[in-house]
Amino acid sequence: MPMEFPRFDLTGRVALVTGAARGLGRAISLAFAHAGADVALGLRDVNSHGGLVAEIASMGRRALPLQMEVARLDQIFRAVDETVAHFGRLDILVNNAGVAPENLAENVCEDDFDLTLAVNLKGTFFTSQAAGRAMIRQGSGRIINMGSQAGFAALPGESVYCMTKAAISHLTRCLAVEWGKHNITVNAVAPTFIHTPGTESALANPEFRSDVIERIAGLHRIGEPMDVAGAVVFLASPAASLITGDTILIDGGWTAR
Repeated sequence: MPMEFPRFDLTGRVALVTGAARGLGRAISLAFAHAGADVALGLRDVNSHGGLVAEIASMGRRALPLQMEVARLDQIFRAVDETVAHFGRLDILVNNAGVAPENLAENVCEDDFDLTLAVNLKGTFFTSQAAGRAMIRQGSGRIINMGSQAGFAALPGESVYCMTKAAISHLTRCLAVEWGKHNITVNAVAPTFIHTPGTESALANPEFRSDVIERIAGLHRIGEPMDVAGAVVFLASPAASLITGDTILIDGGWTAR
């Protein structure tokens, strides 16, 4: 019997991507569509998709824009329910939405602290819970969380953000162990600084940019959204069927130093 090689193919799969309007979320949504998946787009403002629905449709795939502020449980549960009702299933969840207010630890206010945890941790947990329930019913699923190199390396001025991203990696392991019996894999990716609208102003500072590039030891370049999207497609595909509880660092060698 000939050996069947694993494929990075998502034909017939349905994915839900939070924070899909721009940056990494947009790139991941497009990469999923290119790999054959239909995509539900979790958006803080349902009208903010900026032509992403049409772009996915041009690839012959279906896209469903959804109102989904991940700090609000009612919108999380409604978005997952609408995804399943519209497509008939939910195979892949990407918890991409996140915030990263930069502030020295001695200056962090309660509102910023609460917002960062509400989006990065509470949102990730309860979106995973809602999607996990659907995946348990259908007997399979893939969940990919958005971690960060900040979960592995301390970044000055971002203590609260770093704390939430370290927690994402451990939550990933906990859910992987708990839901493995349902044929659900749970993994995370942990990028370095990536060219996105969220990092544009920081990377425009020549001194900061030079320091970042110097720290990315082996490759000495800033990452692009598709550098992350490729790893997410891999984790969502049959090629990664035996990988769970893992966090893949996409940091150009930053944490290897």
